[in-house]
Amino acid sequence: MGIDHINLARIDLNLLVAFDALLTERSVTKAAERVGLGQSAMSHNLARLRQLFDDELLVRSPQGMRPTPKALALADRVRIALSDIEALVSRADDFDPATSERTFHIALPDSTEMLFGPDLLNFVCERAPGIHFRFHSTDERQILEEIDADRIELGIGIGTFPKGQVHHKRKVLATDTYLCLFNSAKVDIKPPISLEDYVRFPHVLTSLRTGERGVVDDALEKVGLSRKIVLTTPRFVAVPFLVAGAPVLTTMHARLARFFARKLNLTLSPVPIEVPDVTVSMLWHSSYDNDPGHAWLRKTIVQARSKAR
Repeated sequence: MGIDHINLARIDLNLLVAFDALLTERSVTKAAERVGLGQSAMSHNLARLRQLFDDELLVRSPQGMRPTPKALALADRVRIALSDIEALVSRADDFDPATSERTFHIALPDSTEMLFGPDLLNFVCERAPGIHFRFHSTDERQILEEIDADRIELGIGIGTFPKGQVHHKRKVLATDTYLCLFNSAKVDIKPPISLEDYVRFPHVLTSLRTGERGVVDDALEKVGLSRKIVLTTPRFVAVPFLVAGAPVLTTMHARLARFFARKLNLTLSPVPIEVPDVTVSMLWHSSYDNDPGHAWLRKTIVQARSKAR
């Protein structure tokens, strides 16, 4: 299909920039600040956008400006189009990690930050001293919204991210197994731990989700068993210290368990029931596919993750 140049020439493409800012900020004032316009100019742009798309696009609600269904349907198509235009008029060598002063916003759990964060930081300090990372806590319930709103440029998650849309790109960084971790001075058993002992002792659970259940509980339920969970926390790095001071067990990703076993003189044991492997993945918006800085970020994270193994 050919381009209707006459019709396209009548459209001010700056309106699409305004549209993206409005849908990102859900506020005329903040959208105006985002693109460097006055509030009245952004209000005028919103009026023109409403006329262009024959839709209110944003309506007032008790929670602020709420996008209409049509606005939500247009949001990602507009953002991807703007990203393609930006990539078209930018040179591929515009991003030089050695001189760039760009800030990247990354959402990740504390365990991932601890395991490969030092290698990532060391790499950047040596080769990209102007790059700044802003790490954010991962919330699976909001990660897609944060990425779509461009508040997060990249998510790194343990397990599976919630099912997204076509524009949510993902890449598996690594897979891992599970190990049981405990303080043998507090728990009078030796590895390998039996299934009987595994369900006899209380457990500490790490979970970023709502509820008191993990993959172990699903596996135990299949064989008619259950375990007693005495504490649940979203903080992976707190668990080994809890385990070190109490007669409890925990089941965590093998690499993390081995790390803490060495540091805190804890005991490891295979999990006495079959549980699925866990994956570590990256998630980003497809509008960043051709962004040279973002491509460098993804490549650098893959390298740091490989080095941390």
